[in-house]
Amino acid sequence: MKPLIFGMVILAAAVFALLPPELVGFGLGWGRDVLAFLRGALPVLAILAGILALFIGISDMKDRAEAKKEEAQNHGETTDRQ
Repeated sequence: MKPLIFGMVILAAAVFALLPPELVGFGLGWGRDVLAFLRGALPVLAILAGILALFIGISDMKDRAEAKKEEAQNHGETTDRQ
């Protein structure tokens, strides 16, 4: 119950910070600052996501190659037994 209340308080504080005081009469008016931050952070986050996807792809290719080697090895052992 406490995390739910804490989350609601944080959400309300964030909305309060984003509201423009000229339009609604209260708020901090940080909306433009948040948009500027997002515009600056998005390319960096895209680069990091691309690097992560690249590493995951390379790891997946290595795992598939290793699985094929094990499958070939296991197939060779079963034919030797027969």
